[in-house]
Amino acid sequence: MNRQVFFSVAATALLLTGCGRNAEERQLQGFIDRHVAVLDPLAAKANLAYWDAATTGKAEDYEKLGELQLEIRRIYSDADDFALLKGIKESESVRKAGLARQLDKLYNGYLANQIPPEMLKRLVETDTRVQEKYNTYRGKIDGQEVTMSDIYTIMTTEKDVRKRELAWRASKQVGDVIAGDLIELVKLRNEAARLVGFENYHTMMIVTGEQSVEQLDAIFAKLDGLTEKPFSELKKELDVILAKSYGIDTGELMPWHYHDPFFQRTPLVYELDLDIYYRDKDVKELAEEYYASVGLDVDDILASSDLYDRQGKYPHAFSTDIDRHGDVRILCNLQNTERWAETILHELGHAVYSKYHDESEPWLLREPAHSFTTEAVAMFFGRLSRNAAWMQEMLDMSDAERSKVEGVTWKYLQFQQILFARWAMVMYNFEKALYADPEQDLNNLWWRLVEKYQFVKKPGGPADAGWASKLHFTTAPCYYHNYMLGELFASQLHHHYVRDILGLESDENVSYVNDKRLGDFLRKEVLGPGAKYHWDEMIERATGEALNPKYFAEQFLKYTLQGSKFPRAGL
Repeated sequence: MNRQVFFSVAATALLLTGCGRNAEERQLQGFIDRHVAVLDPLAAKANLAYWDAATTGKAEDYEKLGELQLEIRRIYSDADDFALLKGIKESESVRKAGLARQLDKLYNGYLANQIPPEMLKRLVETDTRVQEKYNTYRGKIDGQEVTMSDIYTIMTTEKDVRKRELAWRASKQVGDVIAGDLIELVKLRNEAARLVGFENYHTMMIVTGEQSVEQLDAIFAKLDGLTEKPFSELKKELDVILAKSYGIDTGELMPWHYHDPFFQRTPLVYELDLDIYYRDKDVKELAEEYYASVGLDVDDILASSDLYDRQGKYPHAFSTDIDRHGDVRILCNLQNTERWAETILHELGHAVYSKYHDESEPWLLREPAHSFTTEAVAMFFGRLSRNAAWMQEMLDMSDAERSKVEGVTWKYLQFQQILFARWAMVMYNFEKALYADPEQDLNNLWWRLVEKYQFVKKPGGPADAGWASKLHFTTAPCYYHNYMLGELFASQLHHHYVRDILGLESDENVSYVNDKRLGDFLRKEVLGPGAKYHWDEMIERATGEALNPKYFAEQFLKYTLQGSKFPRAGL
């Protein structure tokens, strides 16, 4: 902590008792001004350090990242600052909506970091060590290093079952490499969470993220009931197709037969392989052209992004807002496939959320209303790679070609949404159990959940730590449930835009190509406000109602849900 900047905070705390409401608001504003003056440039340095580390894999970049993360967390761990914020919050004296919103965000940020300096140092060092190991590791097939792009290619195209199994196992090898450190980090996080009054880190992250464990449990229980039957039916059909293609019985299918290391994407094995429509296209140019057509230009984002695979680089994809002043970038490892078309559309959805926030809003509010609302925008756009109307417009398909693919693209999209809901159940329930008891047999717990929710059999032999190869356990802990909430909100946005703004009864021919109204709507109602409103208020302002699961159910499950709104105060 920079005492020269924050020196007056502890002293002014003594004045709270005698301050009137306006005085407390002025005091809070003064604190925010001092806080942002330090944090704004420091956060940008940390984000740049992560970018450098992710794009180069160099140890010195990870070391610098760790130092900057520790410096930021030390600011948020200051007990005097937290006492001041806590006193103002409990006084309920802040009436200005913008100030109250900033107070909520600061309070939650400080609360989660009220831990001793030595523990904070251990947390950051262990976290950085795990991320460096994960991001720079490359699996091996027959002694040769392979990238995740290589693995995806093998798992989606290779017919030789031995090669498929080797690729699948290579994708999991990093799990055994980092599992020990990751479990140590989980224990450290739990210890820190208990010091600030939470039963474990998972609960702390959800509560300080303005959600509740009880509501998330209810959502996933509801989704389990809604999706179990349709998923079972779709998977039985898929299993017949896969087994036939490998010349085996459906009972012999193993995890490496499913085209994705975690079976979180639908194999492209129906009447048409969608990759053939992207093979001769440049997915980067497609995405850039599409976003421009709806009035959300991304050329500046792409110009500063890192888009193609190379040694040492982070093997997946992400979007980052470096400074909340316009420097927004994405990282990908692009290939001209449907998977990567979906990925770049998705990541640019995150990026436009960051780019188009209202610059007049305070720095603390220049971020999404919630993690799941930026996921919703990303998913809204990512779904287009399997939308026949969009494909016709963007891939120059004839009417005959569109007619040929339409039923298949819908099937892929529907199955993908149902499959993802089941996969999200694995992630949410496993991570909740991981933080509840990191000493338990995590390897076999993972497979029990995979078998329960995804109907995929555990391979023979002892279970390894392949679960730890899922990047979110290292880079975005206790986050995965937000993807599912994002899917729900994406469907609600889609329904609202099609029915209430376009005035259509059906989305049959809706491609969103060349529709500037879409960009205008999103900038005004979702992207522009940033975190000005609590997420539930933003959703109600944007769509006219609170977050509601019925639109996801109607869109992909063909169920009509009555009275199934999530409680307003809910998550």
